[in-house]
Amino acid sequence: MHPLVALVTVLTVLLLMTTMALVGRARGRHGVKAPATQGPEGFERAFRVQMNTQESALMFLPALWAAAAFGLPWLSAAFGAAWLVARVWYVVAYLDPAGNRGPAFALSALAILALVVQALWGLAWALFLG
Repeated sequence: MHPLVALVTVLTVLLLMTTMALVGRARGRHGVKAPATQGPEGFERAFRVQMNTQESALMFLPALWAAAAFGLPWLSAAFGAAWLVARVWYVVAYLDPAGNRGPAFALSALAILALVVQALWGLAWALFLG
């Protein structure tokens, strides 16, 4: 694995850990006892941003690794870094009641799409021309 791809992967794990910690903090702040997933808006924002980030990471990580394995690892790492920056932006925007998370969501979705295209291109090349 390319070191930059590994770095993006580890930073993604740290992002997931951070969103988990934000939910724990929101539970304490708002008095929401586990396993409840509903409560005051501040808690629900933290909970939803964690779930949305996990859902996105579930698509992102395999796409990153497939793109890096069958494409250009440095390009995969660049798309991965774009996803990571977009998801951090998304977390910040989602936690702010006045925040607009749409552009951050769009950028992270485009980064995943770019990784999928890169992976498919590389796989097609390996299967049919390699």
